[in-house]
Amino acid sequence: MVGVLALMAVSFAGATAVSPIEKIVQMISDLQAKVLGEGTDAQKVYDEYAEWCEDRSTKLGFEIKTGKAEVAELKATIEEETSSIGALETKIEELSSDIQADEADLAAATKIREKEAADFAAEEKELTTVMNMLERATSILSKEMAKSGGAAMLQMKSATSLTDALSVMVSASVLSSADASRLTALVQTTDSDSDSAMGAPAAAVYEGKSGGIIGTLEGLTEKAEGQLDKARKEERTAAQNYEMLKQSLTDEVKFANSDMDKAKKNLAESQEGKATATGGLEVTSKDLAEDIETKSGLHQDCMNAAQEFELATKSRGEELNALATAKKVILEATGGAAEQSYGLNQVSFLQLSNGVAPQAVRFVRELARKSKSPALAQLASRMNSAIRLGAAAGGDPFAKVKGLITDMIATLEGEAEEDATQKAYCDKEMSEATAKHEDLTAESDKLSTKIDQDKASSAKLNEQVATLQNELAGMAKAKAEADKLRAEENAAFKKNSAEMKMGVNGVRKALQVLKEYYAQGDKSHESSGGAGAGIIGLLEVCESDFTKGLTEMTAEEETAASDYESYSKQDQIDRAAKEQDVKYKGKEAAGLDKAVAELSGDLATVTDELGAVNSGLDKLKEMCVAKAEPYAEKKARREAEIAGLKEAQQILEGEALIQKSTKHTLRGAKKHF
Repeated sequence: MVGVLALMAVSFAGATAVSPIEKIVQMISDLQAKVLGEGTDAQKVYDEYAEWCEDRSTKLGFEIKTGKAEVAELKATIEEETSSIGALETKIEELSSDIQADEADLAAATKIREKEAADFAAEEKELTTVMNMLERATSILSKEMAKSGGAAMLQMKSATSLTDALSVMVSASVLSSADASRLTALVQTTDSDSDSAMGAPAAAVYEGKSGGIIGTLEGLTEKAEGQLDKARKEERTAAQNYEMLKQSLTDEVKFANSDMDKAKKNLAESQEGKATATGGLEVTSKDLAEDIETKSGLHQDCMNAAQEFELATKSRGEELNALATAKKVILEATGGAAEQSYGLNQVSFLQLSNGVAPQAVRFVRELARKSKSPALAQLASRMNSAIRLGAAAGGDPFAKVKGLITDMIATLEGEAEEDATQKAYCDKEMSEATAKHEDLTAESDKLSTKIDQDKASSAKLNEQVATLQNELAGMAKAKAEADKLRAEENAAFKKNSAEMKMGVNGVRKALQVLKEYYAQGDKSHESSGGAGAGIIGLLEVCESDFTKGLTEMTAEEETAASDYESYSKQDQIDRAAKEQDVKYKGKEAAGLDKAVAELSGDLATVTDELGAVNSGLDKLKEMCVAKAEPYAEKKARREAEIAGLKEAQQILEGEALIQKSTKHTLRGAKKHF
């Protein structure tokens, strides 16, 4: 019966080795570790996300800045092309109006010239016919006058006027009636002109002599010749003036058409440039708006993530505070209740005669043998001595035995606590040092990767900057060559055009002199009219060639100047764009270099910290790991010793309970021997 109760006591003690309070405390500790682990993981995830937010925001900021610059540039291009289009359209309208006016003037001048030429031809024909009639009449009259005594002579002498004389000549079949009518009309016109000019008749009445009629006819012939010469001179002058006007208007129309073609070509180019810039502006503006919207959304998302992380961190902190408070309250306030609810009440030992104490001594000795513990062997010896000495002295030896066991348990528990404290210290320091080592290693790898990335990006940007600078240098060289070529072309044009203008003016002056000279009728010597006409013709050819050369030269100069201006504008735009790229890329590369320098400093700091952590880890390993007896084995051995002593203690306490129960139940019974 005693053995059964002892086993029951031992079984109950083993079942309650870990009380519910201890289990709760352990669960709280595990939950605290879990929350801390989740917080560490969440911090790592948030740090990576925050870094991504920063990188993405920086990239979007650069894209937005570049997009705004491109939008401004495209708008400036559109405004410039719009202005050019307006100016070119106005120029085309003006040139079209000028061409229409010149063509109308040329058509009107041609019409006038044709009328003048027709009038001159009719007048020339009329005067030539009259001159022929006068010459024939004079010749016939002279022949008739030379005949003496003829009837025609007698009738002629009796004529009192030129009209009568002409009638006589018609009657004599010397002149036809049609010729006589024309001469009569001429005489009447002449008489009318003479009356108007002199105030008296000049040929209506003449002396009745043969010399008077012939003289009158000769005077009419000379006057007709003068009129014909005058008409021819006026015709030549009018023809020359018309040709000069025609040449001038034709040249103006030609130049205007050439200018219009250039203006239309430039207009098409400007319209194409504007359309291209407008399309580019639409795409760039759309991309810019998307980047701005993306950055705004990114900022909001990152802020939301930061707020969520902050709230989660705060919530974890509150949970940890609650767990720590609960743990503290449990540890501080439930010790007595747990002892009362789950511990064993101490009772007095049984009497030595029951044989329980020697059984406890034997249990401790067996425990000392199994655990090879000198301290337990010594305890068993002291327990045995205490029992014998106490029994001999007549006292209660169980209190001494109980004290010895309790003291040994306290000693072992103290040593266990010291070892556990050192183990906890070692575990804590090793864990923290290892975690810090891992964090620093990860940070070092991260910094190294970031430095390599930034260096690569900086090198790429510097390479792009060098390429752009080479392109700018090439553009500057090409621009200098273009400036030099334009200056040389312009200088050559000024020199050649001046010489050509001088030649044109000289030829025109020579033509004017020669034409005015050969147009004179009263020369005092026989001039070389045919040779002069040939010279004039050659001079006119030279004038045409010189004018044509000057026109072509001017057109080429205008084309070259326009091409140079277009090239200069495009070069300026391209150079500005490349310089802006150099500026942005150089600034970005400098920022990356600065970041590399800062990251290198951070890496050096992390490397130093990592070295210090490695040194600390080595010392902790030397202190906590390199032991003759591992802590786990030592802990297991000590726990076994403590458990054995407690079991021995429970054996004594169980027997004491049995003793008390027996005494209470059999109170008043007789003792049997």
